[in-house]
Amino acid sequence: MAYKVNFKDVETVGLETSPVADALAGLRANEVRYFWNKYKFEYLTYPAHEKAEEVALFEKILLEERNLKFSAKILEVAIYENDELYWPEFYYEDGMVLNLLYEKVGQEGKKPKRAVGIKLSVGMEIPKELEGKFKFARQRSKLAGEIRGSYFTIKQEWL
Repeated sequence: MAYKVNFKDVETVGLETSPVADALAGLRANEVRYFWNKYKFEYLTYPAHEKAEEVALFEKILLEERNLKFSAKILEVAIYENDELYWPEFYYEDGMVLNLLYEKVGQEGKKPKRAVGIKLSVGMEIPKELEGKFKFARQRSKLAGEIRGSYFTIKQEWL
């Protein structure tokens, strides 16, 4: 069942089993605020089992592009899509949020932007699957505290 996330009232709905549920909820609220301000998008999350197809595709992309397979379970999935973008976000039980920014068609004469974004909640360790593979930038957020983030570009066509 879908849950409409409100960035003004940070709630842990769907994230309760995370050891950093409050921090992850703050990070989710930060994402919701971004999507609202940029796209006026009402952000809905779904339990991962309701979006099994999207989860399977994302896990395949991670494995084939960077040989990444996470031990943490995906709790929630949110999907933003319009004519130009496909942008799912995956909320992991350990406090990590991964997203796939997939521009369907590039801007005039440019290659499409395609990348996996990685964000870590306050209080979580860097997952062993990422240790030594990525450098993380730090960003302050009123809703999420300190966010550590990184990304990698996608080389193949997936959609």
